[in-house]
Amino acid sequence: MRIFRLLSLSCLMVVMLASVGFAATVIKIAHPNVPSHPEGQAFELFKSDLEKRSNGAFKVQIYDSSKYGNFDAVVQGLQMGVLQMGADATNNFSVFNPKLMMFDMPFLIPDYESSDQITDGPLGQELANALEKNNIMGLGYIEIGFRNIFSSRPVRTLEDARDLKIRSTHSKAHIAILKALGMNPTPVAWGEVYTALQQKTVDAIDIDLNLAWFNKFPEITKYVTMTNSFYSPHLVLVSTAFWSKLDPQQQQWIRESFNVMQKFERETIRKNEAMIKQKIVEQGGEVIELSPEERQRWVEATRSIAEDFADAVPPAVIQEIKDTVSKK
Repeated sequence: MRIFRLLSLSCLMVVMLASVGFAATVIKIAHPNVPSHPEGQAFELFKSDLEKRSNGAFKVQIYDSSKYGNFDAVVQGLQMGVLQMGADATNNFSVFNPKLMMFDMPFLIPDYESSDQITDGPLGQELANALEKNNIMGLGYIEIGFRNIFSSRPVRTLEDARDLKIRSTHSKAHIAILKALGMNPTPVAWGEVYTALQQKTVDAIDIDLNLAWFNKFPEITKYVTMTNSFYSPHLVLVSTAFWSKLDPQQQQWIRESFNVMQKFERETIRKNEAMIKQKIVEQGGEVIELSPEERQRWVEATRSIAEDFADAVPPAVIQEIKDTVSKK
């Protein structure tokens, strides 16, 4: 009987040790978008792909819609290693590397082909890698899209934009662009934007088609003017404290799953745009396309912005972007 008990105890200890040895590594991911947005869908894809690819070695927990906290909370979590991954707009990370404000420069990146060459090329990778001194590793870029104006009154010309009370971020470059276009920028926290538009605290917001659609802004803004003023990427980040503990195979799994989600996210963002414009029209809204001549007036109105922010975004960076675009 005593031998039986000892054998049973030994077996139990073996099972317990085996369980500890094969416990899944948890990855907590925080991002600011709603689950239905392509970014939200992409992180769900990342979760399923990585858990399958690693045969259960990783378990992913997603905190969407800023549930983990604001940008500062996400950064602190990554730096401390209590949050393993996150994503946010590149302009937020300009506090660590001012050159990331290059994406805030107006009318610089003309199309998605150009944006891919810049973010996936040497310049984009250099800027992502520069965050490592802050204990954050840039895994790569996904995207939000190009900004357009959603408004309660039609904006067909630069004159129509004058004095338009428009929601802005706290980005100095973003505010400067809106002022150069004659608008009245009003900073509003992201979580308060819908109410601000509904209550007429602001009359407009410049935002990409997907983000506007999945946050139901077309319900309260009848008009959308296709300015494509600047491109907004999100940078997907990994805590270096977490990354350094992984073996090469685990790191490779994460990179491969990121590649899968990146491809899906970009394709979905771009594919959705025609559908969203059609839906806006079907619901009684109006999609306003600027003529080439009118759009050039908007370009000219903001031409000095890059010069004004030359200390943060050196002219050499601007020229590198222009050279990259011209070669496509």
